[in-house]
Amino acid sequence: MNGLELAKGYYEEFGKPMLETEFSDILPFLAVGFVGSGSEHYGYDDEISKDHDFEPGFCIFLPDENLVDSRRAFQLERAYAKLPKEYGGIKRQNISPVGGNRNGVIRTSDFYLKAVGSANGQLSSEQWLRLPDYALAEAVNGDLFFDNYGEFSKIRETLICMPNDIKLKRLAGNLLIMAQSGQYNFLRCIRHGEPEAAQLACAEFVNAAMKVTFLLQDRYMPYYKWSFRALRELIGTEESAEKLSFLLFGDNRDNAVAEHKYDTIEEIASETVTALQERQLTKAICGDLEKHAYSVNDKISDSTVRNMNILITIGE
Repeated sequence: MNGLELAKGYYEEFGKPMLETEFSDILPFLAVGFVGSGSEHYGYDDEISKDHDFEPGFCIFLPDENLVDSRRAFQLERAYAKLPKEYGGIKRQNISPVGGNRNGVIRTSDFYLKAVGSANGQLSSEQWLRLPDYALAEAVNGDLFFDNYGEFSKIRETLICMPNDIKLKRLAGNLLIMAQSGQYNFLRCIRHGEPEAAQLACAEFVNAAMKVTFLLQDRYMPYYKWSFRALRELIGTEESAEKLSFLLFGDNRDNAVAEHKYDTIEEIASETVTALQERQLTKAICGDLEKHAYSVNDKISDSTVRNMNILITIGE
């Protein structure tokens, strides 16, 4: 049983009856789910993951105090704390009534403020550009069991798909990193006799290529620990994932392997160009990803965003 299954079962058996019998007056204003940071919110947890932050629990999201006041919120926190201490053979952590790190009673505004820096999910262009992919992924992952009031879901929906200009800016920056690290610097590092630097170039290329893949499928890449697993779950990425994996593991000190790695980089670049052209995101006609990066940037409608440094979204 993974964390999502554990949370849903625990809520259905114990949380739901508690809310319906003791908090029917505020139930119309509540949302319940299992969302946030940690492998369990992606369904990626395993036996190793259970060494920390793994317990039966779920999130109860409240609107602001004008709808559910602090007195009723505290009563709900106490009731949540009194739920059974074990479920499915898994014990709950010893936490205070005011909640733990990831589960319990949480104001919707507090959740989103912590997740993306905005209590209502409204982000400026600057905020959209600066937020790491993994932060956005954590804000919209997991599962909502219900949302009677609709506030949590409404904010969630605004964050699931980033504005098109922001997406283009992120694409452009990562395409440029792919060009610089893979198409240009990898081979130069090999020729300079710097296999370690070449591997750093590979890592930069792989990270940027993965982000481009997620962006083209309108998804956020999660924290690096789960990035390859999430990549393999995307439609049509099995072969690409294996190529990227080879770039990380191949030995640059072996000339034949290094040459194969460069060929692989160019294959991925070519596939990326095709994907951009199929979506009509670039007007460039060549294999140079740098030219495609600037062509994508040129498609940005907002002149302020378009004229920002093309690498503004890089360096997360």
